[in-house]
Amino acid sequence: VAASPCALAISVPSAVLSGVARAARSGVLVKGGAALENLGTLTAIAFDKTGTLTEGKPRLTDVVPADSATEQELLRVAVALERHSDHPLAAAIVLGGRERLGNAAEAAPATAVQSITGRGITGTLDGQTVHIGKAALFAEVPGGAPPGAISTVDARLVEGGRSTMIVRQGERYLGVLGVMDTPRAQAPVVMARLRQIGITRLIMLSGDHQRVAEAVSSAVGLTEARGDLMPEDKVTAIVALRAEAGKVAMVGDGVNDAPAMANATVGIAMGAAGSDVALETADVALMADDLTKLPFAVALSRRTRRVIRQNLWISLGVVAVLIPATTFGLNIGAAVLAHEGSTLLVVANALRLLAFAPASKAT
Repeated sequence: VAASPCALAISVPSAVLSGVARAARSGVLVKGGAALENLGTLTAIAFDKTGTLTEGKPRLTDVVPADSATEQELLRVAVALERHSDHPLAAAIVLGGRERLGNAAEAAPATAVQSITGRGITGTLDGQTVHIGKAALFAEVPGGAPPGAISTVDARLVEGGRSTMIVRQGERYLGVLGVMDTPRAQAPVVMARLRQIGITRLIMLSGDHQRVAEAVSSAVGLTEARGDLMPEDKVTAIVALRAEAGKVAMVGDGVNDAPAMANATVGIAMGAAGSDVALETADVALMADDLTKLPFAVALSRRTRRVIRQNLWISLGVVAVLIPATTFGLNIGAAVLAHEGSTLLVVANALRLLAFAPASKAT
């Protein structure tokens, strides 16, 4: 009776279940004890930009037609293709384009529309192939490079923190569109809180231009920004970070983030805005789409690990005392009381996690 390790057996599961339950009460879905424990050992966290560090509701801010095109023509072609995409930037172009077009008729529906991952979109309109995407796209597809005036406008908009898309129909460049997303208001506070609790590296991994990534990174307080990344480049970056920093989390919301999340120590999805693939891949989901829950989850994980260690010491300590005590005449009744008492003690200690609240909350 004295040596039976019931308290030891229940010390870890009771703490993990209490931690998972406390996280769920605050809108954080943790898929198992391993993810909960790993959260507390992170030294670096990587973030996607659009929809994670930003609101994910970009707006069309700039429409700059080429000399040979009109603003109306540029918008009609862009809207015709982008309305077939579910990307936030495409939605911004369609909404903003329709507002600017007003009563002007949109172009006929585009056909054979295909997404070019990390670069843009292509399709057929009025019998001509249309390409819409970042400047790098036009170095990879057939046809001439953008003229100097287009490249100059594109560079100027990028310097201003815009995500840009160049539009080409056939061999003719129609102009440049600039889209801007707004950083989440709570992001700077969240980053400051993560640094306070010991996360030393906060990195942005973005498919946007390096200048855009740096502008957003500076606004929210990250330590590093890496732009112009394809989905496979994000995976490479995560693998490298794990080799450098040990345990790394990846926070994202889209299909393109899923491979990087799968290769991170902990994948974290922005739940409300997240794609089904991202949610399925993630180990942790912030169901309320609230970035302030991230420091809470890390702090809860650390408290859970502390409670687990306390429970292990309590359970092992009681056994270590009871076994020699029986040699010196401890009766069965006292052994039962001490044994069952230690089991109740570790459970009660674990249940304290249900009332966990961080000492300082990001707001």
